[in-house]
Amino acid sequence: MFRQALRSQSQACRFSTSVARLQNKAPVNPKQKRPMLSDSKYEAESYQLPKVMQAVGEVAITVFRLDMDRIRAGPIAGSVYYAECKRIGLQFQDEELSDTAKFFYEDLHLPRTFSQWFQITALHTWMLSVRMRAMPFKYGKNYQQKLIDRFFRDMELRLHDEMNVNSSRISDQYLKDYNDQLRGLVCSYDEGFATDDATLASALWRNLFNARTNIDFSHLEAMVKYVREQLYVLSKMSDRDFATGKFKFVPPDQIVNHFTKEQEQEMLERAKKEYEAESLLPSQRSKLSYEN
Repeated sequence: MFRQALRSQSQACRFSTSVARLQNKAPVNPKQKRPMLSDSKYEAESYQLPKVMQAVGEVAITVFRLDMDRIRAGPIAGSVYYAECKRIGLQFQDEELSDTAKFFYEDLHLPRTFSQWFQITALHTWMLSVRMRAMPFKYGKNYQQKLIDRFFRDMELRLHDEMNVNSSRISDQYLKDYNDQLRGLVCSYDEGFATDDATLASALWRNLFNARTNIDFSHLEAMVKYVREQLYVLSKMSDRDFATGKFKFVPPDQIVNHFTKEQEQEMLERAKKEYEAESLLPSQRSKLSYEN
């Protein structure tokens, strides 16, 4: 019993030390960098399905009456949109930051740690989930699940390959902790989204800025503006445009101008022309609305 107690205490200490290392100091300096999504050729941006397979697929969709709105959830939410969220705050030690990463790590002075990357990515997955919840329930729920499943699967692989967390027990504890954090931030961001900027700023301060006492309030103001602008653009997208992967986050250095009624009407006319075309393939068809 005494040995078992010592062993449990030792394991707890190792996990506590690892958590502190990821959250407070440790830069992401992997011996092995993971690809953005996976090594699968099907997720490579340059990959194109052979024409024969495309033709067979189109026939199968028609014959079996496959629901493409359900099928798209995996490749769109789990691949396209997750990659969009992941890249925003992705950084590695001694490597040049992307323009969006510079905004978070240099302009806002956030620490360059794995846990900070999690917070940045979680914020962006939450913004997408807000739009997904506005879709018809069975489709929106499916998109949300595919996005979150991919998020945690990727974190598990990054912890092992990039952060050298080789113990499955410790990795599981990390993922449980991050899952608890995600649940908490979703509730706080939802409250901020539904109420006012002060509540949203408070949620961002507690989560993204880790409730630090020396916060520069201009940074909070910039983040509230950034989040509100992303949510505005998402609100102006039709279900069909969003579900087919046409959304991209607006860069922090760009200003979002609200659409006029004339511009919204022009967007609707373009959507009608695109989505009611007789030349649409079965794989391109959708039951989702193209009207906002």
